[in-house]
Amino acid sequence: MYRARDERDNAEWLTDLETAADRLDLGTDARSCARDVFLSGVPQQDRSKPATVAAALYVGTLVAGDQRSQGNVADAVGVSRLAVQQRWKDLLESAGLDAPEW
Repeated sequence: MYRARDERDNAEWLTDLETAADRLDLGTDARSCARDVFLSGVPQQDRSKPATVAAALYVGTLVAGDQRSQGNVADAVGVSRLAVQQRWKDLLESAGLDAPEW
């Protein structure tokens, strides 16, 4: 869970999240989930935040059933696919959700 202060302190990153969601043409459910996941697991260091934005967007697409590939999400945010791949499961689990068994 996050505090209202987290939202204010990370407004720049939430704007980046929305911009990437626009590029991916994501629906409201995926955006809302991604926002919640990002704010629940936001890292302290700014250099880790773009990858966390991308991973949160990927999680949002999975949860909302509006799936996009890791590569497409990474491209929309401007990070590597590997950055998404390395972070999404931890973010999903920290949000209290179970990772899919593919």
